[in-house]
Amino acid sequence: MRQRLALGIEYHGGAYCGWQQQTAAASVQRSLQQALSRVADAPIEVTCAGRTDAGVHAREQVVHFDTDAQRSERAWLLGGNRWLPRDISLRWVQAVPQDFHARFSALERSYRYLILNRQTRSALADGRALVVYPPLDVAAMQAGAQWLIGEHDFSAFRSSECQARSPVRQLRSLRVVRSGERIAIEASANAFLHHMVRNIVGLLLVIGQQRAAPERARQQLESRQRSSGEATAAAHGLYLWRVEYAAQFGLPADSAMIDASIPGWP
Repeated sequence: MRQRLALGIEYHGGAYCGWQQQTAAASVQRSLQQALSRVADAPIEVTCAGRTDAGVHAREQVVHFDTDAQRSERAWLLGGNRWLPRDISLRWVQAVPQDFHARFSALERSYRYLILNRQTRSALADGRALVVYPPLDVAAMQAGAQWLIGEHDFSAFRSSECQARSPVRQLRSLRVVRSGERIAIEASANAFLHHMVRNIVGLLLVIGQQRAAPERARQQLESRQRSSGEATAAAHGLYLWRVEYAAQFGLPADSAMIDASIPGWP
């Protein structure tokens, strides 16, 4: 009997060209499909909640797939992890109804960008957070962030390679939080454009270094021109942090996930 399964996945994106499978490069999707196919003893194709770029990590990516293979949820979980590389891990597996779709059923997606703001590099955070040496003014960054919250045309924050039909997105929250040397920028929206979060972070970094006033965020948003924007922030500080679904699907709550990718981050 054919069934649909949903998976929660975490991964370190440093070794991959991104989520999406490509012919001549390692991808998270290919690694996952190969591992699940070994468990099923048949080809498996998965659909994700949101594609991540090269070097971007995930604390909670969600995927679904259909299969005729009769395996317990525990068998999928343990068997999948057995065949996955150490930088990709299944967190949970759960049967879902056929109307569940990892991408189209998602109500909200949250990304978190991690910054280490200190004068020296970090061995422990290398490849997992962006190190910024000049002091950052978090209050100014948060003031700039307020201009971006709401439903807007985010053309000034999308990549030239973005294939979305519309540049309009509803940015529901954008927070900048400091805990000692650690800064987290968290963005939640119904959906995101290609490079949207990294371009927002690039702008907030300029504001935080006091090279631009918080009103620069409003000016860039209203320009609707990516050419007027600041540099795109590096990929290795970005995490797909959380994907929200309707309670009817009964997926594990966010509290069931690992609380942070690097201990001590807000």
